[in-house]
Amino acid sequence: MNERLTELEIKFMQQEETLDVLSQQLYQQQKEIYNLNQEISQLKERLKTLATAPVASQTEETPPPHY
Repeated sequence: MNERLTELEIKFMQQEETLDVLSQQLYQQQKEIYNLNQEISQLKERLKTLATAPVASQTEETPPPHY
């Protein structure tokens, strides 16, 4: 009976350690996802400003003087 209890305690401690490791990994992944979402938002804003930049289309551009 005592051996069985000791074995259960050991298994419990191993599971507890595994849960701690998984929790830490999940935390790191969430931080990375947050950072990536921030970068995506910044890139979207940059694309918006580039899309509305005051540059004429190629058909509206005058050809260079050497033509």
